[in-house]
This record gives sequence, C-alpha cells and structure tokens, in this order.
Amino acid sequence: MKHMKQIRGLSAVCLLAVPLALSGCSLFGSESASVDPPPSEVEAQMLQVTGDGTLDTGVFGPAALDGTDLAAGVSTDTAPAAAAGERTTVFLEDGNGLLAPVSLSLPEGDAAAMLKDSLTALVSKGEYASALPEGFTGVLPAGTEVKNVSVDQAKLAVVEFNSSFNDYDPADERKILEAITWTLTGQEDIQGVQLWVDGKKLTEMPLQGTPLDRPLTRTLGINLPKNGPLLMNSSAVTVYFSAASPDGTHQYYVPVTRFVPAGQDTLEAALNELITGPGSENGLEMVMTQDTVLDSVEAGQNGVVTVSLTDDMFEDGKGVPAEMLESVVLTVAQNTDDALVQIRMNGQKTVTGTNNVDYGQPVSAPEYLNVLPL
Repeated sequence: MKHMKQIRGLSAVCLLAVPLALSGCSLFGSESASVDPPPSEVEAQMLQVTGDGTLDTGVFGPAALDGTDLAAGVSTDTAPAAAAGERTTVFLEDGNGLLAPVSLSLPEGDAAAMLKDSLTALVSKGEYASALPEGFTGVLPAGTEVKNVSVDQAKLAVVEFNSSFNDYDPADERKILEAITWTLTGQEDIQGVQLWVDGKKLTEMPLQGTPLDRPLTRTLGINLPKNGPLLMNSSAVTVYFSAASPDGTHQYYVPVTRFVPAGQDTLEAALNELITGPGSENGLEMVMTQDTVLDSVEAGQNGVVTVSLTDDMFEDGKGVPAEMLESVVLTVAQNTDDALVQIRMNGQKTVTGTNNVDYGQPVSAPEYLNVLPL
C-alpha cells in the first residue's frame, strides 16, 4: 500500500488518453440540462443514513484469484505512471457543473500532508490551480485554508478550515460537501468526515443550513439528478457515464447517483440505469446503444461478477467501445465490494474493447481516476 494511503475513491478511471471513439463529441449522443440539489425530503434522509451505503471502489493491482485459472487477470489502467510522487484523486467541478474524480500529481509528503494537499487542490484559485486540467476547478471558496486534517481510530476524518470556507455561493453548498466527502472517503482508512471552522465544530452549513450533526459519508450521493424520487421509496445506486474534455480530444468518467425503486437487485438496477442513459445531467454522454439489453448479472464463487449483455451492433464481441465497457466495470465496482468484472457480449466470451483489452477476462477498475493532460 502506498504510504499516503492513496486516495482510492471511486477508484476508477484513467483512460484519459483514450480519444472519443465516435464522431466528434459523443459515443451515442449526449444530454444537457441542469443538475439541481435533491428535494428537501431526500436531502434530509440521505444525510441521516447511517453507515457507508455507497461502497468505495478501491485501488486494484492486476487481478489475482488464488486457486483458479484466472490468476492472470487484467487491470484496465492505461494511464502513464506519475513522473514523481504519488497521484491523488480529488473531486473537481468540470465545465458542465458536475463533480468528477481527477487524478493529480501533487507534492510528495507524509499521509497527513497529502490529505491536506488533496483538499487544498479543491480550493478555487488556490495553490494547485495551475496543476488542474483545463476545464476543471475547485469548489471551495478562494482563500480557504486547510488548517488540519486528522483521522481517528473510528476512521473519521476531522477537517478544520479557516473562516474563508464560509464565503461560498449558497447554491454550491451541497456540491462543496460532496467534493470534500468523496475526496476523503476515497481513502481506505476514512469512512466519514466532520467539518470544523476556526476551532469550532460545524453542526450545520453556515448559509443553507445543511445539517452536519453526524459524519458525512458517501450515502450523501454525488451529482444527484433534478427531481429525484423520495428516498423512502427508493434505493440509491451510483453509475458512471462519460464526458469529453473541452477540446473534445479526451474522455473522462463521471459518477452520478440515481434513485431506483426499493427492493431491486443493486447491480441490475445500476446497470439498467447505465443503459437508460444520462438523462438530464449536463454534458454526459450515452455509453450504451439504445438497443443494449442486460441479460444477467452473476456473482461467482471466486468473487468475479459476470455481466452478460446483448447488443447486435457488436455481434462478434470485437471493437466494442472502451467507454462502454469501462463504464460497466466502474459501475459494478462502485456498487460492490470492489469486485472484479468480466463481460459477455451476445454470448461471446471474448469481448475486445477499442483499447485492445479483453473484457471477457476478469478486469479491475483502474488504479487512478481520470488522468487528464494539463
């Protein structure tokens, strides 16, 4: 394990050197509309859920399954290695107003220093603004200082900011909480987050009054769609769609929390949401065709999840867009305990992506998230 307890969070995606596969902007089309805070009833209930309802997808090395013939599994990480130090995954706002995990190369230091740096990278016009990819910005108010970050034995991260933290746009309140929470809970040893300002614990956010009477966890969700159903009748799943860099030459992945009817199988529900498409989220692109069908999802005894899809566009299982296959891997990993994934397409056991990876064999979510050029 890397000494900084690498931010693993949404552990996902580094296929950022992969150009978009189909014309110009999108695989199968895109949608554009606003993403608003959830209804107040949903907001209150999400903040009161106990436990870590959305599982962290950890950092994977090459897949290794003891006692099976799958020991040579593949990691789908294709990003270049960091030139110096270790990469850190933080949640930044993209040009569409969505939070996306971005892997940065920040100064090397001990675990405490790197935790502080990961939050400092979230500060608008802050110390690391020049280290952010084009089109991405931090959501913490300019002038915010991360005075201290400590983690206790209960895996609670206590973060203290200076008073400039209070100088945010009220409309950004929830986004700020999501960015902090998802950045820190990406660490394997952090499950919850508590906020302090100038030596005083926050029991609610200063402008909109979002309650902070209990630790924040990933049950908070991320990039919630407008007008979601009430949580009391629903379950939350998080899925990954793709988006394009401002110049259209690079692709990155964005997690979106969706509400589905309670009682559904989590993985099936999440994958069906992926097939349904991005809906009203800003700038997100379809990763499936409209004819994609989820046939089955099976968890094997060796811990590998097998996802079987039908799509006549890819009858022989070759030349399948990597964006489509990666989104499946990331979505499964996000909604399980970091499961390895193998994909069947039209019954074919060899499913070759446009990145030349065989997703018919067990693959893991990549180690680093969205390694984009500056």
